[in-house]
This record gives sequence, structure tokens and C-alpha cells, in this order.
Amino acid sequence: MEGTSDRVLSGKLVHEDSYKRKNKEILIDDILKLDILDKDYVREVKISSKLTEPDKMQLYYYLFYLKNIGIYKKGSINYVKEKKVEIIELTPEIEDKIINTLIDIKRITCDNKPPKLNRLPYCTKCAYYEFCFVKEDDI
Repeated sequence: MEGTSDRVLSGKLVHEDSYKRKNKEILIDDILKLDILDKDYVREVKISSKLTEPDKMQLYYYLFYLKNIGIYKKGSINYVKEKKVEIIELTPEIEDKIINTLIDIKRITCDNKPPKLNRLPYCTKCAYYEFCFVKEDDI
């Protein structure tokens, strides 16, 4: 669904225009697509810092996954329109949070029905909006 999202397309354009000389979009194990990988950092390129917690969790997961295959890096979230960079590092507490999140995801995918639908302020801008709310428009 991301292929038809204007917001995702905008993010890709910002990514391409902002970091022309870096090693971009590295695919790891056909699972992770890292925006930029360099000597010390995994760098994620974001348009704005409106969703900092999900941005951090995405990058923490990447760092966690890489650590588990023997690659140790720090993380950098580059908010290009704001010219802001946030450096993050994986900690034991964050690793526990990731493990618990993965357990929750597994539980949800094994349930017979999806969790209760919650409409959040940013839902209308999400690439998956139509997927989540397809039945809601009929009401």
C-alpha cells in the first residue's frame, strides 16, 4: 500500500535528494531496508519529527536486528526539512521493549480477530489508512 501513498513518495524524494553520496537503501536478509549505512551508524531519513517515537522504535528495531547478527551500530535519525539529527543507542531496556513488542505482534497475529480499531490523529496521513478503515466509510 505504500506504493500508492503520496506521503511515502514524498519521503522517498526527500531521501534521494538529501543524501546523494551515501550508501543508500541497503537490504539486509530480505527483511530490513536501511536508508543509509556507514562506518558507525544506521541512518534513517525522515521528513519531519512529528512521529519521533515510532521513528525511534523503527531504528531501534534495526539496531536490535543487526546486533543479533553480529553488527553493532549506533542510530541516527535525520529530519531533513528541520535540519535536525537525533542520535540513539540500543540499551538493555530498549531491547526488552523490542522483545515485548515482538511478543505482542506474534500474539496479535495468532488471534482469531484483529484488535479493536482506534482512530488516531495521524491515521488519515498513513499509507495504510484505507486498509484499516475500509469498513468505517460504509457506516
